[in-house]
Amino acid sequence: MEITAHRVAYFNAAHRLFRPDWDDAKNFEVFGKCSNPNYHGHNYELVVSVTGPVDPETGFVMDLKILKKIIKIEVEDVLDHKNLNLEIPEFKTNNPTAENISVYIWKRLRNHIPLHLKLAITLYETPRNYVTYSGK
Repeated sequence: MEITAHRVAYFNAAHRLFRPDWDDAKNFEVFGKCSNPNYHGHNYELVVSVTGPVDPETGFVMDLKILKKIIKIEVEDVLDHKNLNLEIPEFKTNNPTAENISVYIWKRLRNHIPLHLKLAITLYETPRNYVTYSGK
């Protein structure tokens, strides 16, 4: 029997979607307003999902207090109120799309989640635009 436990977290961050090898017109054509040279921000909603067997001693897939602490240290403390392009080394050379941010978050969390548990990240950039990454 496998069950999935979820923890929701939030962070606010600014970014600009662009390729430095393209001119402003090409960046605007591809990324639209998200290529604003002065950046723009989002109130991100993050859903961290861990799937695995229920521990017969605790009744948990994973203690959500522990997961909450991991998310705070590895995601919220790192990304909240940051300009992703300027302050997060990964995004100095990697376009900070929702897709790339979700992979970044997954990698940061994977190191702290027991390996017998499956990990999936769902990142809402807006209420209608979101991505899910499960490391596959």
